[in-house]
Amino acid sequence: MKELTLTTMIAVFEEIFGSGLFWAMMLLAAVITVAYVYVLIRDRAVSMRKFLWAQVSMPVGAVVAVVFVLAQTNSALRHTGGPVDVFVLLGVALLGAVGMAILVYTGQSLLRPPAQETK
Repeated sequence: MKELTLTTMIAVFEEIFGSGLFWAMMLLAAVITVAYVYVLIRDRAVSMRKFLWAQVSMPVGAVVAVVFVLAQTNSALRHTGGPVDVFVLLGVALLGAVGMAILVYTGQSLLRPPAQETK
């Protein structure tokens, strides 16, 4: 692999997760992103209460993402070989944390619009 291109990355992720699971995750991420943008446009403000709960959920998302990736690769933390592996796992954890925060905030906003919130 001489160049890091988008098609190369897609091929690598399809190899890791399987084609069906990978594209299902991409579709789910797209749906959640569209819902998040809809919520931000609809509400025109960020609810600090919902934002707090989204932040509280971030460590759960980080752990779930790392465990999921380790399960998909038939690997364990003891197989971590060096600094690159640690950075990859930290990146996975970061993306899982941010993804969980977006999911929780969007879910709360869709289930309880601003007019129904108690102040």
